[in-house]
Amino acid sequence: MRLFPGSFRKCKLVSTPVFEAIVSAGLVSTALVFAAQLLVAGALLLSNAAAQEAGDATPPPEPPPPTVVFQNPIPADQLAFLNDYAGKTAKDIQKDKRFRNLMKKVIPSTTYHYGRDMPLSETSGTLLDGAPLPIDIREGRYVMVGSHGGPYLHGRGFVWFDMKDGIALGGVYFHPVNGEPTPTLAIYSRQLKDTAISMGQLPLAFAQDVSQWALIAGVPAITTRYFIPGNGKKYVLVHDEDYCWHPDNAPAPPVGECEEMNADAADIDLNAADFMAQTNHAANATAWMLSPAQVAWIATRNQSCGMGANGLACRIRVTRQRTRVLLV
Repeated sequence: MRLFPGSFRKCKLVSTPVFEAIVSAGLVSTALVFAAQLLVAGALLLSNAAAQEAGDATPPPEPPPPTVVFQNPIPADQLAFLNDYAGKTAKDIQKDKRFRNLMKKVIPSTTYHYGRDMPLSETSGTLLDGAPLPIDIREGRYVMVGSHGGPYLHGRGFVWFDMKDGIALGGVYFHPVNGEPTPTLAIYSRQLKDTAISMGQLPLAFAQDVSQWALIAGVPAITTRYFIPGNGKKYVLVHDEDYCWHPDNAPAPPVGECEEMNADAADIDLNAADFMAQTNHAANATAWMLSPAQVAWIATRNQSCGMGANGLACRIRVTRQRTRVLLV
């Protein structure tokens, strides 16, 4: 599976009544929303192949990877009750037995480390029970249930449904203090069977809604990301975004800044891949440090690529290549 595709994927920005109400309430400034949505638009696009060093020919773009296939769609009659909770909160819906039964179809059965080892279902429930956000239903089908604060370690959580296609994904975000890369966002779904995916392979509507949740909940645009499929193990959710992308009718972001973001995302994926390789993809893995081989490779990369714009492009390219090797 190709993890770093080269063609752009068009998208549209979304705005919902709940999101607009949150902006009006002052939780997020209008200027920040505009700036963040431009970043989100770029983040939803598949990145071009990294530039070669000066004087080298640019390689042809790779085709986009296939979108993931969700197993065992949830019947529509088991999701219809979600409409009754539009505008209410996660605390409200978690009292509903139908929602608790539904989550059993969504959350993989595995042990996760959120401050301590606990079932992933307990982590999700704890975070959804935190500082609540209004439940948002968009286009009559996409449901976002989320929180913007948990009891400790800056935790936040969400669960997202597509009532038409019968699919669901959840997410838990926090700042680990056990030695693993931090902060971290783990996306989960019992309906996923893949063990190697990038963000661009997940549904576009999901990426749009998660980006708005992240903006409101204070989750950084670039952070360590994993996904936990039905087998209960944890894998790197690769950044395939191009943070230098911008709409045709908008000014381009400063090249140096956006390329630094692309480089940071590549480094984060590399460290996460090294962590997963050392811990055999355990969802509750702890106590990580860069392997000696990784430390030596980073030193060689930095010396070989050098400084400046060409050096940064080299660093992005070879780091992504290295990450691909670790993810095999």
